[in-house]
Amino acid sequence: MNFCSDNVTGVAPEIMAALIAANQGTTMPYGNEQYTQRLQSLFSELFETDVIVFPVATGSAANSLALSVITPPYGAIYCHNESHINLDECGAPEFYTGGAKLVTIPGEHGKFSAEDLAVKLKNAGAGIVHHIQPAAVSITQATEAGTVYTVDEIRQIAEVTHAHNLSLHLDGARFANAIVSLGCTPAEMTWRAGVDILSFGATKNGAMAAEAVVFFKQQLAESFAFRRKRGGHLFSKMRFLSVQLEAYIKDDLWLKNATHANKMTAKLIQGLSCLPGAKLCHPVEANEIFIQLPEVVIQGLFAEGFQFYRWEGEDSTTLRLVTAYNTKEEDVNAFIKAAESYSVVLANR
Repeated sequence: MNFCSDNVTGVAPEIMAALIAANQGTTMPYGNEQYTQRLQSLFSELFETDVIVFPVATGSAANSLALSVITPPYGAIYCHNESHINLDECGAPEFYTGGAKLVTIPGEHGKFSAEDLAVKLKNAGAGIVHHIQPAAVSITQATEAGTVYTVDEIRQIAEVTHAHNLSLHLDGARFANAIVSLGCTPAEMTWRAGVDILSFGATKNGAMAAEAVVFFKQQLAESFAFRRKRGGHLFSKMRFLSVQLEAYIKDDLWLKNATHANKMTAKLIQGLSCLPGAKLCHPVEANEIFIQLPEVVIQGLFAEGFQFYRWEGEDSTTLRLVTAYNTKEEDVNAFIKAAESYSVVLANR
């Protein structure tokens, strides 16, 4: 009954089966085998355009290496102040870019607007030798607040980005959950909306450890192979990353898994939002919930054996609840029932 994160799960059976099958026999190393070679056509089909795709093992590597090809050491990367690259990657983007600076933009519910970005870029000091130079924009989909940029919002941000001759990166650690939430195609959310590079996440949605950097502007990929090697992320046994990604998108497993996770979140919030003292912090649009509950309810849930994070410190009454591809409906029902029972206790005091 662990609602801490979608990272707490095991591996989806379909992906584990693919790994076991790939473990038979020998293949050439460093991606020179059939699994990795097939990814180019599989991802091109998925995104309805020719792409170049590189498997890596972690989201931090995907984000940081992707940003390194579009940002010089004296460059600026514009991102939300609560973005993963700003708060949760231990300086990896700065490290892999050789010293670029993250310039943060505030915004409600984990998102900034095209207007917010335009104001930042207008006053960025482009061309002035004393200032860092605007280079890239990065947005997160779904966001760290569990919200989702609409396709129109992405398009508007892309228009501002490209008007200043910058590149747009999308951190898609929960890309599948966002796709399911909006009901759009991968193409509509990415290159058709103006995204240049995508960090395509799989680990949070059923993979063991597999992400991909997808280039929609192929000329941007020219140095990536060298950067990945230099950064220590060129796996000798690359087949074990690539086969995960292959199984992940095969037969729409990625969408099936995300659909279940989003459905469990919707069920959870339906039961919690009507409780006395409950207050939602952000709209619920993917597979994360940020909600304030009375302390007595929180203590009761812990006592019942549920696991989740207090968000904003040990004394906070704001919780983050995350569902995953294999969250059990009975666990969701049990969580709601327990929260209801402790709310009744509180009301009777």
